[in-house]
Amino acid sequence: MKVGDLVRWNRHPCMVTDVYESKIWRNWEHGTGSPVDWGLLEPEPFARILFKGNLIGVPQTDLEPLP
Repeated sequence: MKVGDLVRWNRHPCMVTDVYESKIWRNWEHGTGSPVDWGLLEPEPFARILFKGNLIGVPQTDLEPLP
């Protein structure tokens, strides 16, 4: 995925404005316990997308490339 790509997120078309890596805590994988141990996680690919006039950072696994 690269800047300028068109993608679909939550059934809405969006444009990628930035790509980066970040950590994400997924409750269904790691539990809902507190405190969150960020040291257990590895960074994964994220994209900043333009969604309805706002910039939102989402994991790239949640995005579907558009042709």
